[in-house]
Amino acid sequence: MKRFTPPEQWQPSSLQSGAFLHLNTLFKIDEQISWPTPQWFAPYLNAINENNLPIRFIDDAKIDFGDRYYEQVIFETGEVPTRTENWHDLFGGFIWCLFPKTKALINQRHVQDIAEYGLQQRTKHRNALTLFDECGVVLAISENKWKQWLCDHQWKTAFVEHKNEWGKTIQPFMFGHANYEMLTKPYIGLTGKALFVFVPDEIFCKDLAAQYQYLDQALYEMIKIDNCLADNKQLSPLPLLGVPGWHDENTDEAFYNNTDYFRPKRRTRA
Repeated sequence: MKRFTPPEQWQPSSLQSGAFLHLNTLFKIDEQISWPTPQWFAPYLNAINENNLPIRFIDDAKIDFGDRYYEQVIFETGEVPTRTENWHDLFGGFIWCLFPKTKALINQRHVQDIAEYGLQQRTKHRNALTLFDECGVVLAISENKWKQWLCDHQWKTAFVEHKNEWGKTIQPFMFGHANYEMLTKPYIGLTGKALFVFVPDEIFCKDLAAQYQYLDQALYEMIKIDNCLADNKQLSPLPLLGVPGWHDENTDEAFYNNTDYFRPKRRTRA
C-alpha cells in the first residue's frame, strides 16, 4: 500500500538561489504561480526511452504498477509516474527534459540489471546509477586542474582562489533531482556527487540549451561506451553550498573554514 504524501505549498521563493538559475532561465519556473501539473512538461519534453516509446509524465495515482518496479514501468510503457505537488518528482521531470538520452539509458540499465540479478540484489552498477540519478552533478571542464583540485578536496583553491574562472573553464550542471529538492531548504552538509566531463572551451560560449544538448550526448556515450557508472569510483563528493553562485553565504571566504563540511582529503597509509 502506497503511503499518502500530503501536498506541499507552492513556494517559488524556494527557487531563488543561483543553484536554480538554469531552471529559471529555461523553464521560468520561478514565475509559476501554482504547482506545475505532469502535463505541464509536454512542450519541453522530447524524450524517447530505449524501448522506443515516447516519455510522458503521468499522475502517479493513475498508474497500475502491479508487481513492477518504477524503472520497469517507464521502460515498458514510457510513462513516468509523477506525484502531483511534489518537489522530488517535479525536479525529476526537469532532468528528463534536459538530459533525455542519458535518462533513457539509465532507465534501460536499471531494467537490464533487474532482469539479470533481480530486485533484491543491488549490484555496484545499479547503486552507481541510482546515486548519480539522485545526487549527480555534471562538472563540465576544459582544464584538468579542476578535477585534480576538487577530487583532492582543495576547496578554497577551486571555490575561492579561482572563483572568477567558473563559467569560463568549468560549469556545473545539476543532474540529481534529489539535490534540487534538498536545495529548496539548504543546510550545511548538503553534498552531491560530481562526475567530470571534459569539454572544448567553446562549449562555454554556447547558449544554455545547446550546452545541455552537448552534455546529454557526452554523458550518454560515457555511460554506454566507457561504462563510467559501472560503480561509483568516478563520482567525487561535492559540497553543493560551496559552488560559486549557489549559496549566498559562500561570498564570504570564511564560509569555507568549516572543515566539518569542507572536509580535507582523507589520506591513506602506504
